[in-house]
Amino acid sequence: MVALLCLGVVFHGARVGQILQNMTAINWWWVALAVICDILGFVSQGFRWQLLLRPIGNVSVIQTTQAIYAGLFISEVLPMRFGELARAYLISRWISAKFSSTIPSIIIERLFDGIWMALAIGLTAIFVPLPRNLVKAGDTLGIIVLVFTGLFIYVVFRKRKGSLEGAYKEHSGWKPIQSVMSFTERMDAGLRNIGMSPLFYVSFGISIFILVFQALAFWLAMLAYGLSTPFWVGVVVFLIVHLGTVIPNAPANVGTYQFFCVVGLTIFGIEKTLATGFSVVVFVLLTIPLWIIGFFVLSRSGTTLYAIRSEVNTLLQRTGIERKNEKINP
Repeated sequence: MVALLCLGVVFHGARVGQILQNMTAINWWWVALAVICDILGFVSQGFRWQLLLRPIGNVSVIQTTQAIYAGLFISEVLPMRFGELARAYLISRWISAKFSSTIPSIIIERLFDGIWMALAIGLTAIFVPLPRNLVKAGDTLGIIVLVFTGLFIYVVFRKRKGSLEGAYKEHSGWKPIQSVMSFTERMDAGLRNIGMSPLFYVSFGISIFILVFQALAFWLAMLAYGLSTPFWVGVVVFLIVHLGTVIPNAPANVGTYQFFCVVGLTIFGIEKTLATGFSVVVFVLLTIPLWIIGFFVLSRSGTTLYAIRSEVNTLLQRTGIERKNEKINP
């Protein structure tokens, strides 16, 4: 419903004939560069994830990048970004690790992304007069990031007087509490292991390249469509789209992606029909390669989308059972 509403607003008043005519003038050399930059962004993410996974096992950058693409493809097909859990499951299979042990690395990835996004909005606001709503969104994001950064620092550096083992035994008959406590203890240990690793800081630095390559791909797509705007304009519009699609919604962010893209472009005086056409074109140009690569990786993974979904749901329900098995077979 939200997707349809957003698409209705995007296409209201836009001249479809002019949009189709503009599409025939796309510069495919700029498109090729945009796709390359987008791929480099995901490879950078694969490199970062490979470093974060070191405490639990050795995995190649190719494998982590493949898992990321497979997860992105699944998130495009299914709502609520189920692909994040799916890529964790794939990696756990490839390195013979427990599924739950890969989750802390993804949590830290999201923290890194939030920090760099907040910094990007703050630095941009120094040089560019940003829309008030974007500044407010950046402030809100900054507060959220500060809170979670503080929690992460507390988890990593606090002095542990013991584990949750005593409380775990006390509530051993309460299966829901037992599962929650077991999962919490695993996350706590996983976050500590990653946070104490020297590679933690390297992976944080690599995170900026993900954002840069993605923003560059977006701007190059603007040039391909004939929008000869400065790079900083492309960055601001990219940040608006990125913030607007943070909350999980329809599969592939259809509707909301186009809506926030048009909002960002019209802020800089770009005509509605031109902005609407670009919002569709950039979505297709940067999404189709993702679908193709993700589909290929998933088809070569030795499993199916249905099997991954069923297995992940089962593993989430068994977090407490895994803990029991560890106690019986240390």
